[in-house]
Amino acid sequence: MSTPPPSRRIPAAFALITAATLALTACGSGDATNTAGGAAPAGKSGGIPTADVVSSVGKNEAAARLLPPDVRERGTLAVASSVGGSPPGALYLEDGRTIVGQDIDFADAAAKVLGLKLKREPASFEAILPALGSGKYDLGTGNFGVTDERRKSIDFVTYINDGQGFAVREDSGLKKVTDFRQLCGLDVATGAGTTFEVTLEDNKHVCQEAGEKPYGVKTYAEPSALWAALQQGRADVVMSTINGLRYAVRQQEGLKLLGEYRRLDVGFAFKKGSELAPAFRAAVNRLIKDGTYDRILKKWGTQGSAIGKSRISPPEIRS
Repeated sequence: MSTPPPSRRIPAAFALITAATLALTACGSGDATNTAGGAAPAGKSGGIPTADVVSSVGKNEAAARLLPPDVRERGTLAVASSVGGSPPGALYLEDGRTIVGQDIDFADAAAKVLGLKLKREPASFEAILPALGSGKYDLGTGNFGVTDERRKSIDFVTYINDGQGFAVREDSGLKKVTDFRQLCGLDVATGAGTTFEVTLEDNKHVCQEAGEKPYGVKTYAEPSALWAALQQGRADVVMSTINGLRYAVRQQEGLKLLGEYRRLDVGFAFKKGSELAPAFRAAVNRLIKDGTYDRILKKWGTQGSAIGKSRISPPEIRS
């Protein structure tokens, strides 16, 4: 591990977002938030984009007809949303109740296309996928990457293409990570229960096979703790989503993005064999056609993650 640099300050705007998120997530899981596609007032709140890009979306009868009859009659779905990140991920506004984020906008917009209301419950990232199989929730959101392992028990309806990448302090000697051997001997911070943690653990062997010291994997449940570890020298590298890394690097001084390592489709999550998947695929494709899709991406600054059409559980991207 490299010598820790002097303690660095996390800019106030970013610190406010992550600190508020951390505190509110701890008490928010029992406070379900009902959303029917409504958005916060136009503009920004604490640096977080809140422009309303959803309320004008109308119901599409052709897509709605793809819903199971009992769902059409009920008119509601239970959705679990991973909350506690930073933009474009889902987080709370300053009121402590309003949840915003790219996933939230896409889910709310798709629900409006289908004529449904979402009963949203905040949940921890690692708890959502198992809960879908038990029937506790109808769908889950949380920037879930589509992997072959997950496809064994979960169906996905894709709506963006994100990716895996790395960020470091500006004084790091790393320029770009193209091979996990470049991480040997370093400490890598990432989110707990994510595909990044799995990828890092699965590739530790490359250091041993090369006769080098393995890299360490440090996992954090809260993004504020993850970025503090990097800034304060307790970690050398952060591995996360490309979109999340771009936002964090823009908000914090002394950090740099090392580019993409690989791409990964991201989708709404459903239990395996869910009859909801075709309807949500049609809803996403409708959003792409009517321009709402582009407006959501523009709001969150993620135009590079656009897809041409939604798919159900496509094979994992291998690159």
